[in-house]
Amino acid sequence: MLGLSKTHLWAAVEGVGTIEFAVVASMLATLAVGMLDLSMGLWQQMEVGNAARAGAEYVSLRGWDTSAIQTAVTGATSLGSISASPAPVQSCGCPDVTSGVTTATCGSTCSNGTTAGTYVTVSAQASYSTILPYPGMSSPLTLTATTIARIN
Repeated sequence: MLGLSKTHLWAAVEGVGTIEFAVVASMLATLAVGMLDLSMGLWQQMEVGNAARAGAEYVSLRGWDTSAIQTAVTGATSLGSISASPAPVQSCGCPDVTSGVTTATCGSTCSNGTTAGTYVTVSAQASYSTILPYPGMSSPLTLTATTIARIN
């Protein structure tokens, strides 16, 4: 055994720093990849929300046109998987604190005394594939956003 006793082997510290670095570096790399993946997913979710708002903004500026709204949604971001799905919907309703908008007949009087208005619901969705598979989470994920805007 090259003249080393068992007590000398247990007291040897050469290379311990290298082993500690390997353990810590692998944990830090795993955390960094997870944070990168989470950040990219959150960024894409914000892009999907921005696309839905772009469709609602189109309606408020130029009026109702289903295909043009869908074009505004898909053109609002560089995400390749973005779509205006489900299709934009125009409806009449009354504003409600708890549910957003309740369905009502156009021109009728709402419970708060205002006149029912015309609302447009614009939805957008995209798929996001994670970098690594995570337990309990399917990939690709479907990211969705919906915006409701009153147009009159």
